[in-house]
Amino acid sequence: MPTPSAACAAFHALHEQGCFILPNPWDAGSARFLESLGFKALATTSSGMAWSQGRRDGAATLESVLAHLRTMVAATGLPLNADFENGYAPDAEGVARNVRLAVETGVAGLSVEDSTGNPDDPLFPIEVAVERLRAARGAIDAAGTGTLLVGRAENFFAGRPDLDDAIARLQAYAEAGADCLYAPGIRSREQIAAVVAAVAPKPVNLLVGSVSELSLQDIAALGVRRISVGGALARSAWGGFMQAAQALAQGRFDTAFAHAAAGDTLNALFAPRP
Repeated sequence: MPTPSAACAAFHALHEQGCFILPNPWDAGSARFLESLGFKALATTSSGMAWSQGRRDGAATLESVLAHLRTMVAATGLPLNADFENGYAPDAEGVARNVRLAVETGVAGLSVEDSTGNPDDPLFPIEVAVERLRAARGAIDAAGTGTLLVGRAENFFAGRPDLDDAIARLQAYAEAGADCLYAPGIRSREQIAAVVAAVAPKPVNLLVGSVSELSLQDIAALGVRRISVGGALARSAWGGFMQAAQALAQGRFDTAFAHAAAGDTLNALFAPRP
């Protein structure tokens, strides 16, 4: 297993050129399988983790998230980016404290959102969001690991789909010390190109969490450095499970397990490492 500093250095290097896919496992087993496919890094998903615990997205506690991060870091030798939601604190001091705890789990990167969790006022004012990002940056720098910091503008997820405001936020987060910028919910070529140009030369993460006409090559040509999928893999797994369980509830053994993985395959995948 690489040291945390080595994992962070490797993760930074992935962002320097080209475009890579950063898939989002939701537990140790899904992380191990993704590693076996040759992916170079992984990212947690707050929604996938919450669903695996029978919670809605956003309902996980800080303690459970930190425990999950430790489990995920230990599952593979790949750099891991943490979906750290809004830092699990209402103020900058709390964000700094919690980011320090997240860094101590060994993650190679983490993202901090500007969402409040309040549907009536879903985004922190930009000056408050910048203060929170600066606090996260300070906590990472004090730790000395080189953990990569991702600044997220949640406009399109928070019901405020204002591209100009999202870009202004991302530019402010870049200035505040974010290493990578992310506006989940943008989809069109025009939106993506505008975000990439606005924060250049810093790398941009693009979320592709549903069927898209854009290929990896298309997205790379737009200047995106990394592509994550959020809870899409977890939703796909839930979709397969729900379909099988619903067939079982109807007494249908002919279709319930048509796409089940072989036990021998899974046992081989999870055999003790040499």
